[in-house]
Amino acid sequence: MPEFVYSKMQFFPSDLLRPFVKSYTLVTIDRDLTDEVFYPSGYVDLVINVSEGSATTIIDGRARRTPGVELLGQLTLPSRLTVSKGTSVLIARIYPHACPLFFPNPMSEFTNFATDAYGIFSREINDFYYSLMEAGSLTEKVNALDRWLTDQLKQNEKRYKKTVLIGRICTHICNTDGVFDSTALTKSYGLSERYIQQLFLDHVGIAPSAFFSVHRFNKSLQLVLSSNLSLTSVAYDCGYYDQAHFIREFRKFTGITPFDARASLSANGEEFQQAVNIGF
Repeated sequence: MPEFVYSKMQFFPSDLLRPFVKSYTLVTIDRDLTDEVFYPSGYVDLVINVSEGSATTIIDGRARRTPGVELLGQLTLPSRLTVSKGTSVLIARIYPHACPLFFPNPMSEFTNFATDAYGIFSREINDFYYSLMEAGSLTEKVNALDRWLTDQLKQNEKRYKKTVLIGRICTHICNTDGVFDSTALTKSYGLSERYIQQLFLDHVGIAPSAFFSVHRFNKSLQLVLSSNLSLTSVAYDCGYYDQAHFIREFRKFTGITPFDARASLSANGEEFQQAVNIGF
């Protein structure tokens, strides 16, 4: 197995932000990486380059070099990472229902894109980035990030009511076994299918059916990478019709098969996957 060295440090957000922000994670890559698979997580990430290293995100063949601050939206297309040795990024992982509390645009604008945050916040994001980079210790940098997100939360608190509703629907979808049923979902909440669809596009970035598919994919990914189950067993455990359906969906999201994912794990080790995918 080739040597792969990386460091990862994780912090929890302040109590006010904890229902909306999953974690802050510093990842440092100590080996050049080229076109490594990046799995869709179901979360939205605010990615801050806190080093002199460079990274490039390739989504569906479109390459974008990571700026100082980048918003990585929901992913439903094959994505890759190319990273230079020594690159360190600080990542705020946002729960899917909470994005409108921090970002002003409809979230569908960011789906399958890595967006320079300057295009969203203009000078404000530059001021934040410079102050964060001037902070001495990592803890001070994390605190600066936490304060900035808290400020955004306070500015967008009028959106909180809808955020609660979307959070409940997201939980409902994640607890759904088998096949996604839009009719059952609308009956559960007394809302029209069209309304829920638009709600998700604006606030999550993808339709409810796509959110279900991403969640099911991540459930299958856990089993592919952390168990010895056959792919047929993984397919049925996760509600796919059969192994062929599972492989087809897996390839749609990643551009590779589950066999390829397991081969990468064998070649590089679990720590490698944890580094590249921020702890899948």
